[in-house]
Amino acid sequence: MAAREIPVVDRSRSGRDRILDAAYGLFSRAGVRAIGVDTITAQADVAKMTLYRNFASKNDLALAFLMLREERWTEGWVQAEVLRRADTPAAQLLTIFEIFTEWFAREDFEGCAFITSLLEFDDRADPVRQACVTHLANIRAFLRELATAAGVADPERFAAQWHILMKGSIVAAHEGDADAALKARELGLLLLAREGIAAPVS
Repeated sequence: MAAREIPVVDRSRSGRDRILDAAYGLFSRAGVRAIGVDTITAQADVAKMTLYRNFASKNDLALAFLMLREERWTEGWVQAEVLRRADTPAAQLLTIFEIFTEWFAREDFEGCAFITSLLEFDDRADPVRQACVTHLANIRAFLRELATAAGVADPERFAAQWHILMKGSIVAAHEGDADAALKARELGLLLLAREGIAAPVS
């Protein structure tokens, strides 16, 4: 859904679901702190009291949003598409940049909500910041599994390096670099070659 579109509220859904759906779209595009409670309740078409009856605070809503983001984006899209499109661990790692290329070209490209929200909270003890760190770590855990299956000598370090390529490409795409994912893929090929892993045949 493009950012300029205004979603139609499904009144048959519970107030909690409508609030979370509204927060999902708003927080994904603009971050947590940039969006006020009034904006969320207006888009969800609920009273402010309904929000606080379901979520003790805006930060509690943000935590629920981050969990839903992992479910929809990390697991439901990135991991699912990678495993669906490629058969070998090396090919699966490179496929990340294939789907990123498609994502970056979309009008509703919103970036990484975990990075956006992480940068909004300076206090390392803040629950929202800690949740972002955890969700990012879960992405690296998936990368580590692929690296291990590919036979990488140090899967932990490799996963961190691959994740840096992913995050860097997202930021570059925000700058307007349409080829950011392809450039990151080229660096990924170098990492695989360093490990003695041949590039998969297209």
